[in-house]
Amino acid sequence: MVKNVLVTGAAGRIGVCLTDGLPQYGHTLRLLDRMPIDRTDHEVVRCDVTDAGALRSAMDGVTAVVHLAGVPSTSATFEELLTANIEGTYRVFEAARLAGVERVVYASSNHAVGFTPREELAPADTPVAPDSHYGVSKAYGEALGRYYSDRYGMRVAALRIGSFRPRPKLPRELSTWISLGDMVRLVHACLTSPDLTYATVWGVSANTRNWWDHAAGTALGYEPRDDAEEYAAELGELDRDDPDYAWVGGRVVES
Repeated sequence: MVKNVLVTGAAGRIGVCLTDGLPQYGHTLRLLDRMPIDRTDHEVVRCDVTDAGALRSAMDGVTAVVHLAGVPSTSATFEELLTANIEGTYRVFEAARLAGVERVVYASSNHAVGFTPREELAPADTPVAPDSHYGVSKAYGEALGRYYSDRYGMRVAALRIGSFRPRPKLPRELSTWISLGDMVRLVHACLTSPDLTYATVWGVSANTRNWWDHAAGTALGYEPRDDAEEYAAELGELDRDDPDYAWVGGRVVES
């Protein structure tokens, strides 16, 4: 089942990836960002996610939202995160509710559970343990999504995204990498699964050295195809005492 999808934060790296990839699955996109978006193949809305009136208009005719907008930095202060990541996320969920939008895919982060010691195949519903104010803001978004699911019946997927980039750059990313193609496949699965109510899902590819359990994503139809092992020879090994190995959030916990 294809969707009319509003993508917030569409000018960012993941937003551009989804803009290029989701239409291949038949989805119609409306792109929203406070930054200019130079696309003529999709409808574009330029506004801030804290603008409740503009959000109401942007939700018109939408059946799903992919919420990516926010400050994506573990070094950001709470004050920097407050408007976009806290208030903005609330505004998006509330505007979606008022418009009768049936599902929201929310870009969370592994940093929402970053202070969790690494374990073999950690479940996607690992309890929150933020490693930064950024992680706190993402944990807030997960809790808000659960509230809107339980209270209003909205279908919500919170994606605990690992290391998103075209190719892994660090030894840690041999385990935590998610490719561009798998990001599109993950979001498509969350947009279309008939079994979604509320779920936290790891945003990670089919890496040979994967640390995170794919079960929650598999249950929604996510079938990752890419493996960071292709780059292992050039990236080297992680020492077990390295914080990038020892913690879900990596060296952020000791910064």
